[in-house]
Amino acid sequence: MKFYILTLFPEMVLGGLATSIIGRAMEAGILSIEAVNIRDFSANKHQKVDDYPYGGGAGMLMQAQPVYDAWKSVVGRIGHKPRCVYVTPQGTTFTQAHAKSFAKEEDLILLCGHYEGIDQRVLEEIVTDYMSIGDYVLTGGELPAMVMADAISRMVPGVLGNEESGMAESFEGNLLEYPQYSRPEEWNGRKVPPILLSGHHKNIEAWRRQQSILLTQKRRPDLLERAELTAQEREWLAAQGTTP
Repeated sequence: MKFYILTLFPEMVLGGLATSIIGRAMEAGILSIEAVNIRDFSANKHQKVDDYPYGGGAGMLMQAQPVYDAWKSVVGRIGHKPRCVYVTPQGTTFTQAHAKSFAKEEDLILLCGHYEGIDQRVLEEIVTDYMSIGDYVLTGGELPAMVMADAISRMVPGVLGNEESGMAESFEGNLLEYPQYSRPEEWNGRKVPPILLSGHHKNIEAWRRQQSILLTQKRRPDLLERAELTAQEREWLAAQGTTP
């Protein structure tokens, strides 16, 4: 899978993504992440890409032409128009389901805004998806783009190495991941649950499923309302004194 991140700060994007699991996937050729510097497409000798917004108001606005030319340079090289995601607080909240959907793409463009945003005309011209990572405002789109690229990359076959890792994480089936334990068997007076030492894999799997349900009920009851629970699991949950 190939990411093309349109940004004013390419060193920030590459510095944050070219490490750990994502970095190894890039070295192995499973992923490609290219940071396209929008300033390189400015017609201004000082590489200026912003100007005052019409109608007045605080701050500056990124101009349409440099953004469009940066996008067009990617489209021209790959020969088609891939999905182009603009990261903005006005977008749909990014979820694990979105990560899975985007991971099916061969090419994906992520557009990072700055200042007071980007001229609406170029957004209407090139953007296919408007996504947000939460109801708050950051100084630019680089951090959200990096978050999304990381989450999407984990869903690309071969990136995690162990394919089961991506299937047993939080938000699968709208449930949070179960608690996990490692050595030593006892730490600060706290012991590993005996079931995990039993070697009985079917019982361990059932215990982990129950723990996921209970943890979701405690921390994210909004998710549990949409969780994929069996009738037996709903009865069991009701017996614990709560219902989804």
